[in-house]
Amino acid sequence: MKRIAIIGASAGVGFLTVQQALQNGAIVVALSRHLEALADNTNLVKVPGSGTSVADVKRAVVNADAVIIAVGKGSSTKATTLFTDVARTVLEALRELNAQPPLVVLTGFGAGDSGAYQTFPMNLVFRFMLKKVYENKTAMEKILTAGYEKWVIVRPGRLTDKSLTRKYRVFDQVTTGMKIGSISRADVAHYLVEQALNPSMLGHYVSLGK
Repeated sequence: MKRIAIIGASAGVGFLTVQQALQNGAIVVALSRHLEALADNTNLVKVPGSGTSVADVKRAVVNADAVIIAVGKGSSTKATTLFTDVARTVLEALRELNAQPPLVVLTGFGAGDSGAYQTFPMNLVFRFMLKKVYENKTAMEKILTAGYEKWVIVRPGRLTDKSLTRKYRVFDQVTTGMKIGSISRADVAHYLVEQALNPSMLGHYVSLGK
């Protein structure tokens, strides 16, 4: 039975990741400041705390077979350092524990080099609304990929609240003219859990869409 630590477990994709990991028979350690929405489960360990606290993260990731980083800012478009703060904290916690579990990291299509492959309408959205948030997501990717060996960066397209389908496209490279489209949060959670249980894309930047 695998032990999966999930950082950012109380809402959005992170919340759904907890549910799906439990359904897949994993022991789940959920780290968040707000864990009230997570129903009790014999295989769920709740760790109240922050992804920016080394002590809290160490309590969550100790003995983990994989770590999912699914922190988010909700609908906020304000400048943030959340993603880079969490990245540095996770790396420090793992160094102190002398541990190297695979990291499955949620960012978004538009981070890193994928930003150059946006459709024109989405490019406008990013330029005028999401620029600051995605600058920090890009910096998070750079910190983790430069400072750690076992990682997969997961960049979904526009997130929706539609049901789980398990039918989505996985791109392991960006190409001119590609159209990512939208994807449900439930399907993103499905992929994150799949990679945590069976990490087949380590060292890859993966894009997800319909």
